[in-house]
Amino acid sequence: MTNVPYLLLIEDDDAIRTALELSLSRQGHRVVTAATGEDGLKMLREQRPDLIVLDVMLPGIDGFEVCRRIRRTDQLPIILLTARNDDIDVVVGLESGADDYVV
Repeated sequence: MTNVPYLLLIEDDDAIRTALELSLSRQGHRVVTAATGEDGLKMLREQRPDLIVLDVMLPGIDGFEVCRRIRRTDQLPIILLTARNDDIDVVVGLESGADDYVV
């Protein structure tokens, strides 16, 4: 059996989350999803993904804070995914511990 990359997708928008989950699954990834930062952190404690794809604009705690909390205890790869493309957002994202920032 081959090792299938396992991703945790944290995205609050139902349509975007569903589309990304479907696309990533079709590419051969195993995907679990969460709609809030809190749920994403809970899932991370329960399971060990290979990569986290994280929306910046989440209800409750935002993606920057989720990233910071993950970085306190873990070095899993994190990709921030957002519509926000201001330079300051990119800087804040990378400073929060993200490995990449995709607009």
